[in-house]
Amino acid sequence: MEKETSIVSPQPREKLHLSSCMSGSYRYGSITCEPEDNIASPEETNTISPKRAYVAVAVLCYVNLLNYMDRYTIAGEYTNHPEIATGRVLPSIQKYFSISDSTSGLLQTVFICSFMLLAPIFGYLGDRYNRKLIMVAGMIAWIVTTLGSSFITQSYFWVLVLMRALVGTGEASYVTIAPTIIGDLFTGTKRTLMISFFYIFIPVGSGLGYILGAKIASATGDWRWALRLNPILGGLGLVLLVFLIPNPPRGASENQGATCIERTSYWEDVKYLLRNRSFVWSSLGVTAMAFVTGALAFWTPTFLSRARVLQGLTPACTQEPCDPSDSYIFGGITVATGIVGVLIGTSISRKLRDKVPNADPLICAVGMLSSSPCLFIAIILAATSIPATYACIGIGETLLSLNWAILADILLYVVVPTRRATAEALQIMVCHLLGDAGSPYLLGAVSIRCKRLLKEELTEGFLSKVKPDSADWRFRSLEYSVLLCPFIGVLGGLFFLMTALYIKADRKAAEMLIK
Repeated sequence: MEKETSIVSPQPREKLHLSSCMSGSYRYGSITCEPEDNIASPEETNTISPKRAYVAVAVLCYVNLLNYMDRYTIAGEYTNHPEIATGRVLPSIQKYFSISDSTSGLLQTVFICSFMLLAPIFGYLGDRYNRKLIMVAGMIAWIVTTLGSSFITQSYFWVLVLMRALVGTGEASYVTIAPTIIGDLFTGTKRTLMISFFYIFIPVGSGLGYILGAKIASATGDWRWALRLNPILGGLGLVLLVFLIPNPPRGASENQGATCIERTSYWEDVKYLLRNRSFVWSSLGVTAMAFVTGALAFWTPTFLSRARVLQGLTPACTQEPCDPSDSYIFGGITVATGIVGVLIGTSISRKLRDKVPNADPLICAVGMLSSSPCLFIAIILAATSIPATYACIGIGETLLSLNWAILADILLYVVVPTRRATAEALQIMVCHLLGDAGSPYLLGAVSIRCKRLLKEELTEGFLSKVKPDSADWRFRSLEYSVLLCPFIGVLGGLFFLMTALYIKADRKAAEMLIK
């Protein structure tokens, strides 16, 4: 990498205190006047062999897989109308507790809200205390609450809602911290590769959540077992976390502890991140991406089921069990395209990074901008050809998946090590708050509004022959709302182009603060 004697820093007034740590007295993230009990000693640092580092990544990937499987075991099967349900998990829960669609939607809402609001807290803790212990505690909370939610009786639905909220506690503690540990075990292109493996399991876990949730509920005849599988597998993950995950010093991969950045206040950390233009613009890009992926995950099976009814391929489902084929197909596509997209994106990034300094955000921009027309065409074709729709969805999801690992790598190299967990947490909060937490509801609201407008205009002419509750208009109203996704994707691509303008300067600024 080229060296320069001077650099224009995007954080000119940043209060970072640098001091030599060659003596080993202080480490990354330490307070000068106090010892830090969670930072590894020089001897411990030397014991983290490459083999152990690879094993640690494998364990973190396994737990990440379980997190996303659990997240979509229930949410992946949600539909807005019971007569067109596409799976058995949520409809079975609705029947068991005698709850409506809007009430059952609380199960996903409270999870996303708790996950989103608690992420900054765990980001603060992750930059200051023992990251391994925080993840272990969060994993225990996740196992207990997820398993406990499968034993709730009929008269205590509010306890199930509370349990789903507490599940967000466990996930927030893990998702904000795990990438920073990988960042401290590897550097350069090797870190990019390890991060790509970690983020492959987001689409893989999401797709398996779709498939296994419905499969297990169908095989056992009991929706509770769909919720019990993940915590059972999580027990193994907890053991692996305890015995195989190291707690490397913050910034160890960059300089082996040769520089010390003293700990600053949380408000100073936030101000630093807000002045980091690459972080801000890439976070907005991630938010747009979360909006699109969250909306697609929530509505695609329902949308395609309505398309089948419209084309006369299948009759409208009026009682359980309903045909879950669209959930299975969409879940399979999500798994396959996620793996392929992440690997392609990582490969392109590794080849271009040394030649083009802003290659990473440009790849993200191309992925978002090129996926939008594919998704637009898929939505339009749904009324006439289901296979063509699936083909376009597959291409669009592959292009979207180019970004997963690259986005995590961008955050790791434009933010100093002692603020990475905080950066992860704030990015998670923003992308959920403005992205996938609201996009399913927004699209549903637009669909309902379309129906209401139709009813208001049913006065004369051809409109008098149209029935707002017909299969045609149930499909069309959702089609009009889902068309919002490609345009949000274009907006996300523009955000990544803005990131490309500042990425080189912000990366060098972070490197100078470290070295």
